[in-house]
Amino acid sequence: MAGRYDVEVPADVSVIGVAVAEHMAELTAAMAAAMREQIPELPQDRMTAALLSRSVESNLRAAGALYRGELDLAELVAPAEAREYARRLAQRGVAVTALVRAYRLGQHLHLMWSVESLVREYPDPARALAAVRALLGLNFVYIDTVSEQVIEEYQAERERWLSHRNTVRAETLERILAGDAVQERTVEATLGIRLRRQHLGAVLWTTGGHEARDDLPQLESAAGRLGQALGAVGSPVFWPKDRASAWVWFPFGPEATADPAAAAAVLDRTAPGVYAALGVPAPGLAGFRHTHEDALQAFRVATFGSGEPPSVVSYTDPGVRAAALLTADLPRTRRLVATALGELAARTESAARLRETLLVLIQERGSLVAAADRLHVHKNTVKYRVARAVAQRRRPLEDDRLDLELALVAAYWLGDAVLPEG
Repeated sequence: MAGRYDVEVPADVSVIGVAVAEHMAELTAAMAAAMREQIPELPQDRMTAALLSRSVESNLRAAGALYRGELDLAELVAPAEAREYARRLAQRGVAVTALVRAYRLGQHLHLMWSVESLVREYPDPARALAAVRALLGLNFVYIDTVSEQVIEEYQAERERWLSHRNTVRAETLERILAGDAVQERTVEATLGIRLRRQHLGAVLWTTGGHEARDDLPQLESAAGRLGQALGAVGSPVFWPKDRASAWVWFPFGPEATADPAAAAAVLDRTAPGVYAALGVPAPGLAGFRHTHEDALQAFRVATFGSGEPPSVVSYTDPGVRAAALLTADLPRTRRLVATALGELAARTESAARLRETLLVLIQERGSLVAAADRLHVHKNTVKYRVARAVAQRRRPLEDDRLDLELALVAAYWLGDAVLPEG
């Protein structure tokens, strides 16, 4: 026979082809049941299980035709039902290894049954051995050819499906964030989430120092580790925006307590160079959108200044909400900073340290002990710095207290963008 393999089909093997046709129903049922039982990765729902049975039957019919000499090896192609089952597994995200195992198991079960049938058919050991050897050769050719084709079908469908799914996911996310009317069930099915859960929005990014480098694999890996560190109850929704940034949603239970310090610790330890801006956990479709908006505001604050941002900035961090609002009108914010801080608005490390100390003291309601604890210094150091800050401001703390706090927040988070030059 011409083609990829030079394998003869002796007449003694044809009896297996006939037997397979006669016992098709029981062979199909037994093999499909064994696959579902021994390969738990295979989908167990009724429709997909029925498709598995049709795939098994189609392979048995094709193999039987080959054994009977009715099918030329040069024309051997995977049955349509087998290709469809491979595509279904790809669409379900089942690993290709499960498909490979199914063919190996099917080959084993089929050969065990066929060899026993040949031994019963031919009492003469020499004749039975010759028939078995011929059967093994034909079966190898069949499995090698067909399994290669169905794996190619799986891989092609997987690529198509991921491309389609990513497009659908992107369209769904865009509609949610735009505030369009969407069905919650559709959102849940498309994104693989449960909207009754709380979700924490986040923006992950790198500084993008290498224009040709794709940082998305690093960001996706960091998202997985962040989810674990924050106590997420499932896989995050990961939406790439460009090569160096992504929008993420982490699912949480009803008692969501995302700790920015834990997030910073895991990024500093496992993904240096990756930064995160976090929103506030919220439930429902509106919450899914609002937590993202919060994360975008935190991202805006984190990336506003010229210096390197903290590895994690949360919308819940003291002053971040106010800083985000202060970015809306920079000329007025600059005037506020200059008026409220005076000489304390200088672009020096010393002035920055005094501003931070004064801001922390105000946030801690005037407690020297609490401020010292946050700043990791002695309370007398806090007292000394506050005195110097008041002297540079040339106005007491109580004078325009709200303006002072807003100016300190702006200077701390927005940096040189709001500090006077010179």
